[in-house]
Amino acid sequence: MQPFFRVTAWLVVAALVFVTLSPIGLRPSVAPANVERALAYGALGMLFVLAYPRRWPVVLAGVVALAAILELGQGLTLTRHGRLSDFLVKGGAAMLGTVLALAATSIASRRTRS
Repeated sequence: MQPFFRVTAWLVVAALVFVTLSPIGLRPSVAPANVERALAYGALGMLFVLAYPRRWPVVLAGVVALAAILELGQGLTLTRHGRLSDFLVKGGAAMLGTVLALAATSIASRRTRS
């Protein structure tokens, strides 16, 4: 299952890079922006923990760093702008997704051992 999670996690990174740094007119919108941000980065944290479960500290730092880098990168585009509030939503959701996936994998491994 890990290869599936690894490919999916990196595809989500590619999608987030595109939607974060592309011109605002190309950004899809399916829900309020903060809901989209939270769901995307929460899912990213979960996917990376499932893909690399033994490297969760690196995953945690990496998903938060990605949120920061992409938010800062918006300042280099003509039609986008980075905001601290957007980063806080993204980074917080990434941390929450990471912690939830850690909890789920811990519970699953305990049940498997029993």
